[in-house]
Amino acid sequence: MLEEGRMTSIRGLSVVDEKIVWASGSNGMVARTFDGGLHFDWIQVPGYEKRDFRDVEAFDAETAIIMAIDTPAVILKTKDGGKTWSLVLEDKRPGMFLDAMSFHGKSGLVVGDPIMGRAFLAKTSNAGDSWQVLEGPQLVDGEAFFASSGSNVGFVQTAAASFNRHDLYEWDAAIVSGGMQSRFFIKNTSFLLPLRSGKNSSGANGIALGPDGQSGVIFGGDFASPKERDSSMLLFSFKEGRLIFNPPLVLPAGYKSHVVFLNGQELFACGTSGIDLSGDGGNTWRHISDKPFHVMGFAAGDEKVWLAGPGGSIAIIFKKDGQLK
Repeated sequence: MLEEGRMTSIRGLSVVDEKIVWASGSNGMVARTFDGGLHFDWIQVPGYEKRDFRDVEAFDAETAIIMAIDTPAVILKTKDGGKTWSLVLEDKRPGMFLDAMSFHGKSGLVVGDPIMGRAFLAKTSNAGDSWQVLEGPQLVDGEAFFASSGSNVGFVQTAAASFNRHDLYEWDAAIVSGGMQSRFFIKNTSFLLPLRSGKNSSGANGIALGPDGQSGVIFGGDFASPKERDSSMLLFSFKEGRLIFNPPLVLPAGYKSHVVFLNGQELFACGTSGIDLSGDGGNTWRHISDKPFHVMGFAAGDEKVWLAGPGGSIAIIFKKDGQLK
């Protein structure tokens, strides 16, 4: 274990490259390494000591954005390695709860639980310096998003073109919901997910896209019953303008809050049920550790996967042998 024993639960992780990694969590805590984990700088953001930073998106060793979920919902940005932070988004409306943000280049999207029945969405085109609130899709009562790992929104690179529809949000952004109903949103279209839902703790937690941009996995389950394997994962792909869902032949060992693709075939998944590994594109899974983590990250070309979770834990797992360090 590289780090542990801190009074924070980490759910935000952003791996810039093999050396630069940022993490964020509860009690206003942010961590940064720029030497591959040999040393970590820990920051408790002044004025936000009681806030829960559920997601972080980093651009380099000096520049990062952190998201505090509620009361009020805020997004902060630093350009000097965390020495100072600028408030770039604030929403004080009752019921505001931010769940995740994702970037593709300088374009980004943040998603939050419904306000007046519609999902909260805001976009940026200048790397988070400013944000524009959008009108999100209508949700049913009890349908929302999970702020479990900052992964229920992502950018589809090529698949969305097959829908040949107007792009309401200017990107090929895909979002998954959970709770009383679980859906997959892309452009102005939604698809009901064949996952067990109907509880505030059940449904899709996130989406991970494979390197082809047209297939991936949707993951989740029931975080109140983390050992239940049923409905913890779906495979999806875009084929001939259709979105196809299939369950894996062998499901991972329970609830999963994050998945990363190392390549088209190798995947890691983590959650409170532990860590699982797939070597066949997510079709079959093997449980390799009971150690709980909330979030993972991976830099292309690197030989290790980063994990973070409760108690300020930060670890790496080596892709060549699956050994947790």
